[in-house]
Amino acid sequence: MLGHHYTHSFLETAVASVNAGCNLELSYGMRNNVFMHIPQALAMGNITLQMLRDRVRPLFYTRMRLGEFDPPAMNPYSSLDLSVVQSPEHRNLSLEAAVKSFVLLKNVRGTLPLQARDLRGQRLAVVGPFADNPRVLFGDYAPVPERRYIYTPRRGLETLGANVSFAAGCGEPRCQRYSRAELVRVVGAADVVLVCLGTGIDVETEAKDRSDLSLPGHQLELLQDAVQ
Repeated sequence: MLGHHYTHSFLETAVASVNAGCNLELSYGMRNNVFMHIPQALAMGNITLQMLRDRVRPLFYTRMRLGEFDPPAMNPYSSLDLSVVQSPEHRNLSLEAAVKSFVLLKNVRGTLPLQARDLRGQRLAVVGPFADNPRVLFGDYAPVPERRYIYTPRRGLETLGANVSFAAGCGEPRCQRYSRAELVRVVGAADVVLVCLGTGIDVETEAKDRSDLSLPGHQLELLQDAVQ
C-alpha cells in the first residue's frame, strides 16, 4: 500500500491492513516490517487487542492443522526424502499435470499436436532463447528441480527420435545480441520449426513490471526471420 501511495507510512499501513482483515505480511528479508508497527498502533488506539486476537487465531489454527507444533515423530512427512518426492509415481503425476495445463491459443490448419510417429524422418529445428536454456524455464517462486529432471524443448524432442537441429539465436530472454545467420542456417534446412520465445524472470517478475507486452530485444525479429 505504501508503494502504491495508498498510505504514507508503515504505521498507517499496519492500521489500514489490520482493520481491513489482513493477517499476513510477506516481508522476507526486510528489517523494518509493517507488522512491527502494530504495537504502536495498538497503543494509539487505532486497533484493539480483540482485533489482533481475531487476526492471529486463524493463522495459528492453520499451523496447528498442518502439524507445525507436533513432535517430528507424529508427522508422517518428516520421514520423506527426495527418493519419495522424485519417485516415478510423483513424476508421472507431474507430467500429467503439465500436459493438462497447456493452453492452445491458436491452431491454424490443425498443426498441433505434433505426433511422434510423424516426426521420424523429419528435420526438426528448435530455435529461440527458450529452446535449450533450463535456467529460464521456471517462473517466479518456482522450485529448483534437479537438473537431470529438466527437459527443455530441445531435449524433450530429441527423445522422440526426430532429427533435431538447434539454434538459440540469442542466449538470454533479453535478446540484445541476435545471430540471424545462425538462425537462418538451421531453419532453412528444416521441415518443421518450433520457435521458443518469452520473457522469463530476467525480464519481468514481481516488482519488475513492463509497460507493454512486446517481445524483449530482438525476439520479434527472430520470429519474423524464422517465419520468412
